[in-house]
Amino acid sequence: HVQLVESGGGSVQAGESLRLSCVPSGYTFGSYCMAWFRQVAENERGGVAVLDSGNKPMYADFSKGRFTISKDKAGDTLYLQMNNLQPEDSAVYYCAADKSYGGWQKGIYRYWGQGTQVTVS
Repeated sequence: HVQLVESGGGSVQAGESLRLSCVPSGYTFGSYCMAWFRQVAENERGGVAVLDSGNKPMYADFSKGRFTISKDKAGDTLYLQMNNLQPEDSAVYYCAADKSYGGWQKGIYRYWGQGTQVTVS
């Protein structure tokens, strides 16, 4: 059973940075499509960034130029580097994975982490 564990969230001031990490248990990301989503309260969970199995990234408009999605060479950890954070970036951030390409379609991702809270004031 695949499990994803996020970490790195916290409370920061506007303009500061955070780096989120997502670690899988029992496997490496290797050929999986990986993504970061975020959710505020009861609002719909929205896409932040996607990294396909070929390591090609895709970003939502709000994250372009500020956020960077990447994974380490071993495929052990997925990252989301977030710079120049703003209050509107406050949300619970989730990593997701699937062997199929998911893009922004949440329903395609079979595996999800438990989320990590990011608060920007």
